[in-house]
Amino acid sequence: MSGSAKQVLLAKPRGYCAGVDRAVEAVEQALDQYGAPVYVRKEIVHNKHVVETLRERGAIFVDEASEVPEGAHVVFSAHGVSPAVRDEAAGRNLQTIDATCPLVTKVHQEAKRFAREDYDILLVGHAGHEEVEGTSGEAPEHIQLVESAADVDSVTVRDPERVVWLSQTTLSVDETMDTVRALRERFPKLQNPPSDDICYATQNRQVAVKTMAPRCDLVLVVGSRNSSNSVRLVEVALGAGAGASYLIDYAREIDESWLDGVTTVGITSGASVPEILVQGVVEYLAERGFGSVEEVDTAEETLTFSLPRELRPPRGRSLGLTPVN
Repeated sequence: MSGSAKQVLLAKPRGYCAGVDRAVEAVEQALDQYGAPVYVRKEIVHNKHVVETLRERGAIFVDEASEVPEGAHVVFSAHGVSPAVRDEAAGRNLQTIDATCPLVTKVHQEAKRFAREDYDILLVGHAGHEEVEGTSGEAPEHIQLVESAADVDSVTVRDPERVVWLSQTTLSVDETMDTVRALRERFPKLQNPPSDDICYATQNRQVAVKTMAPRCDLVLVVGSRNSSNSVRLVEVALGAGAGASYLIDYAREIDESWLDGVTTVGITSGASVPEILVQGVVEYLAERGFGSVEEVDTAEETLTFSLPRELRPPRGRSLGLTPVN
């Protein structure tokens, strides 16, 4: 599995995706434009370090729009919200800034379209996840949640000829397709989404880990425990042949016993993780003899998303820039 010299394999791509970058920048820009406090419904992204950093700058994180003072600015997180949440915010005259990832918005639009066409929608995802709650809220009468292949036998539909599956964007590709195969065995006419629901960044990070894992005695995934895509990376690493894999928020959480007998450590990070946390792990390992670093590059990511429209400057104006004489 590994050579005799201690080395680090660094997965690429890793860390921030375009949707996370946009959401974090949205909160930062809102603080710059409107001043503190700016309220954020739920965690803007599922990363402890990001949330704490924004909190220090003046962001106030709340669970529900009802906790935001009337008329105040509130940012909707990257995971999206249901129409009921939007209605509640409007009823309280809140100044909303929608940082929903555009790829999540795409799934919402698919749900609304298939509901209009009177399909039963089988949503593959995790109960209680904010993204699932937001998507389900778009068409609650039409959507059933299917968490895994084990749930398929309990699914009931009105018309087996009019069934479609959608998914949470941050799932394991392999596990999702296992669930879809089981659904298709029960419902042979099951339709696919118009395009991939699992986001490009989730897929790319899983491919990079699959490529790296067979060479690794240990894979460290930097990410928070409430980050679905980070948790999936640990599962993918183990499934692809890593000797062991652990999820950590910071380098200080590494148990030195994990390194006993280890010569090759793989490192990756979830899509909501800033690179500074990854570099902290690289430095930690370098201090313990893992000085050789090889990047395992499996994809180039160039996608970017513009800021939410509420934060874009009027046409012809720059945002916060003073001409230099």
